Amino acid sequence: MQRGNNRHATFFAPADYRFYQECLYQAAQKYGCLIHAYVLMTNHVHLLATPSSPQAISRVMQHLGRCYVRYVNGKYGRTGTLWDGRFRASLVDTDRYLFTCCRYIELNPVRARIVERPDDYLWSSYRCNARGIADRLVSPHDRYKSLGTTDAARWQAYRALFREALDENELQQIRLMTREGWPLGSEPFKDEIGELLNRIARPPKRGRPAGSGDADKKRRTESYSDPVTRAKCYSDPV
Repeated sequence: MQRGNNRHATFFAPADYRFYQECLYQAAQKYGCLIHAYVLMTNHVHLLATPSSPQAISRVMQHLGRCYVRYVNGKYGRTGTLWDGRFRASLVDTDRYLFTCCRYIELNPVRARIVERPDDYLWSSYRCNARGIADRLVSPHDRYKSLGTTDAARWQAYRALFREALDENELQQIRLMTREGWPLGSEPFKDEIGELLNRIARPPKRGRPAGSGDADKKRRTESYSDPVTRAKCYSDPV
């Protein structure tokens, strides 16, 4: 995920979305990155991708930064940065969260109340994944291919995944993991990633330490009742 600087717009006209798509396609081809789902919102983008090397994602995003920012600055007579720092990313447990992330990404315009149905939004992968409308950006994941033995069967099965919106816990989980860079997946998956990276791969648990008293409970209650603290911990854009 990458967001516009100060949450300002990064796309201003249909041609801008198309140019970004072209930049993303060229970068993905050049650096070996498969894009499975994406959405381009007014002031941020979401990508679900499989890199062919540890550096592929970073190189794709660096290419996008150079290519798209130069285009926007030249077209609109602006200078300076367009994006709010470096992109945010999270490793995804394919078995458990691949389609959850697809739904999270492609339902963004619906949650933002830009459209009523994901079909109606032009700048996402939904119409390709769910309807078979050609989009050279999209590379089907093996799990997607397993949804059916024919294209029509896969499209139908994929659409069925979107009959219910994500619940609030799923939304918060994805947002937190992406924002903080933690792996998104099952506990065994996090253990495996932790062992591979030789570091902790999950957020620290919240709660009162053993033996703490009422004073500690009171401090925590006051902290979470403060509106600034609540906003920092729980509020998040679509």
